[in-house]
Amino acid sequence: MENANNQLNIEISEEVAEGEYANLAIITHSHAEFVIDFVNVMPGTPKSRVKSRIILTPQHAKRFMKALTENISRFEDVNGEIKDLEEIQLPMNFGGPAAQA
Repeated sequence: MENANNQLNIEISEEVAEGEYANLAIITHSHAEFVIDFVNVMPGTPKSRVKSRIILTPQHAKRFMKALTENISRFEDVNGEIKDLEEIQLPMNFGGPAAQA
């Protein structure tokens, strides 16, 4: 609800405030909406589950993209460039035991 100062009062439950960790986002779309599924993929497990699904109109998806781009730029101004995972050599064992063939 908007108040007299044209500000939005937003509340968040404790459960939602804890958040969900995701290391994969799957994006699909139709003519009317964008669907973003956030997944936590764990190495060595053959199955993962969607932790959260966000559905946006195309207009809100574009606004979200612009806001995320702005925030990444501000983050990099303070903390340095975020390296793309494709640019980083990750160990194939992800810290676990080495794989054997």
